[in-house]
Amino acid sequence: MQKINEAVAYLQKQDVGSPKIGIVLGTGLGGMVKNVVISHDIHYRDIPHFPESTVESHSGKLIFGSMNGKQVVVMNGRFHFYEGYSFDQITFGIRVMKLLGVDTLLVSNAAGAINTTFKPASLMLIDDHINMLPGNPLVGKNLDELGTRFPDMSAPYDAGLMAKMEQIATEESIELNKGVYVAWIGPSLETRAEYRFIKTMGADAVGMSTVPEVIVARHMDMKVLAISVITDLCDPDNLKPGNINDILANAALAEKDLVKLFTRLVLSL
Repeated sequence: MQKINEAVAYLQKQDVGSPKIGIVLGTGLGGMVKNVVISHDIHYRDIPHFPESTVESHSGKLIFGSMNGKQVVVMNGRFHFYEGYSFDQITFGIRVMKLLGVDTLLVSNAAGAINTTFKPASLMLIDDHINMLPGNPLVGKNLDELGTRFPDMSAPYDAGLMAKMEQIATEESIELNKGVYVAWIGPSLETRAEYRFIKTMGADAVGMSTVPEVIVARHMDMKVLAISVITDLCDPDNLKPGNINDILANAALAEKDLVKLFTRLVLSL
């Protein structure tokens, strides 16, 4: 709690304001910051106790400004368990956002499609998730100042926000699938047998992030909406070798639709 408070105090001294909306950008999705009128652009390394992103496609900056006239804070670059971070480190930025005033969190990620009706470079609205990471960020002493010991997770993704997003997608003629996201440990991509296992679980897409941040956000009673950019198909019976360049290219193709959805949702909040 002391580390969180010190990070918040540092940011408040930079006069970053009290944004109500937080956005977490996933792999290959940093272009959304072009739609933010930036007031402060702060590198993670300059914030006390903040981890640093080690993934090339994540810039590692906390960006404050306005989007469609609404004050926002954007994590341009997130942290993953496969980078060697603890769950406390992975979710540190979400804790800081909450203490700065954020009550609504919008999350994006890149994911592979288990549901083979989904197309590469399309979008999936996450309506539930499965945690297959080796831990939970709430394990250990509970921070009573931030939330209850046993937070409810019957509906981690806000129904009202999802309904708004689906309406916006319809108005913009953007295909928006809906499904279950599973968080896998990574960084190696899954085997054919693992994809079959994930499909049997009931998941529609698989990635390596998001779930820890959502758990912590719900612990602090934040409203959450999350969208996966589908970067590749994970059909175990027709599996091709994974190519990171193709994955990033598909993320870039879908980014314009994701930006349109997020900016219009922010306007409606």
